[in-house]
Amino acid sequence: MRHGNDDLSTLAAGVAPRPRVGRPAAGPTMVQQAYDHLLTALMTLQIAPGERIAIDQVARRLNISQTPIREALSQLEAEKLVHKLPNVGYRASAQMTREEVRDLYTLRQLIEPYAAARAAEAMTEAAVEELEAIDKAMSNVGEDAAGGYSRFAEADDRLHRLIATLSGNRLIADTVERLHAHLHIFRALYSTNAPTEAAAEHRAIIDALIARDGATASKAVRTHLERSQQRMDRVLAGDSATTA
Repeated sequence: MRHGNDDLSTLAAGVAPRPRVGRPAAGPTMVQQAYDHLLTALMTLQIAPGERIAIDQVARRLNISQTPIREALSQLEAEKLVHKLPNVGYRASAQMTREEVRDLYTLRQLIEPYAAARAAEAMTEAAVEELEAIDKAMSNVGEDAAGGYSRFAEADDRLHRLIATLSGNRLIADTVERLHAHLHIFRALYSTNAPTEAAAEHRAIIDALIARDGATASKAVRTHLERSQQRMDRVLAGDSATTA
């Protein structure tokens, strides 16, 4: 799911994307292949939080040496998605706590409404086309559709990354990209996805962006984040009642 911020920068400018940021520059490489495989496994819970990552098994599965896998794991460690233990090896990072999730939303509220306002001012025809494609992708995902969560999560990720990139602030773009990986893992664990509700909220954001209305875009993002956190809180409250 993860793509470098330069992909979206060039999309916004209407030109072909360059190689992904943070990855080797030459074509699809073994490191990139390993990174994408591991990230997908983490995001889809094929590798569960806290689970040990067997490098030799990954190497056999991908039919590559262990060296690029270790390089990919180093990248994921920098993104706090895995961690390395002495004499043990790599493990997937532990499940986020409820306090960490709330802190994550607090940070998102600080930066994403601002990013949306700036993005609205920087809209291009290429960005409008991407927003329309994202809206269509979200609208076609039903609550119970097979594979619906992964498709909706991909569209959700595309939207928030595009907004962050169009803000013109590289630190915001990098931060949003990393936050979303952690958030999607948590959502998958607790099944907090609500495509119909979230798609309507996203549509309000997209409409404001296409209209180049920064104030409305900022407000729409803030409303979406508040409602997303409320959905998360309801699920967590239910989990507490179940395990009490």
